[in-house]
Amino acid sequence: MSTTTYGVDGMTCAHCVASVTEEIGLIPGAENVSVDLVNGGTSRVTVTSAVALDRSLVAAAVEEAGYQLVAAA
Repeated sequence: MSTTTYGVDGMTCAHCVASVTEEIGLIPGAENVSVDLVNGGTSRVTVTSAVALDRSLVAAAVEEAGYQLVAAA
């Protein structure tokens, strides 16, 4: 089991959280996605997965949802 926390900029509401959660959840191996929303700041997105996920896959999923992956919050 691997748990990694990422920083995501641009999220402001529950819809943002749902979009990011859904996109990251589509990555093979991702088992749980938890978001601590910081409106207008860097939100913390914690991903639990069977194995460590490639950061580029997580970044692509976050960008697909319309947001930006940044250094861990």
